[in-house]
Amino acid sequence: MRPPTIRDVAERAGVSKSLVSLVLRGSDQVRPERRQAVLAAVEELGYRPNAAARSLSERRTRSVGVLLHDMRNPWFVELLDGLNSRLHDSGLRMLLADGHLNRRLGDDLTRTFTELRVDGLIAVGTLPPSEALRAAAAQIPTVVAGAREPVLPRVDIVANDDEHGARLATEHLIGLGHRRIAHIAGQGVVGELRRRSFETVMREHALTGLASVEQGDLTEEGGYRAMVRLLSAPQRPSAVFAFNDIACVGALSAAEESGLQVPRDLSLVGYDNTYLSRLRHLWLTTVDNASHDVGRRAAQHLLDRITDPARPSETVLAPPTLEVRGTTAPPSTTYPALHP
Repeated sequence: MRPPTIRDVAERAGVSKSLVSLVLRGSDQVRPERRQAVLAAVEELGYRPNAAARSLSERRTRSVGVLLHDMRNPWFVELLDGLNSRLHDSGLRMLLADGHLNRRLGDDLTRTFTELRVDGLIAVGTLPPSEALRAAAAQIPTVVAGAREPVLPRVDIVANDDEHGARLATEHLIGLGHRRIAHIAGQGVVGELRRRSFETVMREHALTGLASVEQGDLTEEGGYRAMVRLLSAPQRPSAVFAFNDIACVGALSAAEESGLQVPRDLSLVGYDNTYLSRLRHLWLTTVDNASHDVGRRAAQHLLDRITDPARPSETVLAPPTLEVRGTTAPPSTTYPALHP
């Protein structure tokens, strides 16, 4: 048996095809009794709209391409949840692509989104420079979410206030009494903003000479290696602020392998408030970067840009908060000997 068509629904309801289309689009120009007749016919026949045909008639695919920096990063989960909930409310679906896979394959999946004629594009996280993304943004309404780059014409940026978040983390450690504080830094513009804010706060408290920065690569292994280098210094820090929760978990592993107890011997602060930070055996103090809110705001900005593609670009920053858990405490009066 062939699947029911819009013509079948119209005949069953005793109305025209155009009126059925109005009902399916949610138009308020249909009388209640006719709307009910159409909906009853749809239910009885088991009719499902043909998405491809609807896309051709409306010249819209009702889909949004989402290009992620790296799907392995748990920080994206809540951002995507906020993003998807707002897009779903507007009848749009997400199509996901992994930017990490792009780089490994030497391809750019942004072109695929362009070929699929998505209604909009959202770049999530710090992505490397891409001519394909620049070209797509010139054709498709585009928003950057959770990052501060790339900066492109008529492309909105919706992100966390990284400078304020880094200030919250650093001032928390100073407020506990720590003076020799280190930062495991990230990469890109976001990494630079957090590092610069850390150094500014340390300078404001006349602690510049006691501050140190070790470069990481946003991974657990990078956090581990950076922490090993910090612990090998002549005078190790009593507290460390890591670029993200993943790097903080790596730093925690390195500290415990060296015989240090967190937070008695060493305080640690992460960033992102991912599910990792809430695991009971980790219970990280971290900065909540309002990822769900960033996702919803990014979706709304994309919807606004789809409606008005030529409007001026905006940069919107969501305010972060500090989540104090079990990895920070006042500094110990003595430093225990480290394992060789």
